[in-house]
Amino acid sequence: MNTFEKVKKMLAEQLNIDENKITMDSEIIADLKADSLDMFQMLMSLEEEFGITVPDEKAGELKKVSDIVAFIDSLQK
Repeated sequence: MNTFEKVKKMLAEQLNIDENKITMDSEIIADLKADSLDMFQMLMSLEEEFGITVPDEKAGELKKVSDIVAFIDSLQK
């Protein structure tokens, strides 16, 4: 399972939405209807799942699913 598939599955479970509605271009707040608590929980889940740390200043830049995938992939190379 690649990074996008893992992130998509996590978002679908957390936001209680259909995985098929999530694309790389999906905006987490605008398209997937996440709120600030959802975002916080998502960041905690990402840190746990991928064994990473998301700095606060970076967290604000993660607006699309593609931003999250690119960030995770950049740390795992």
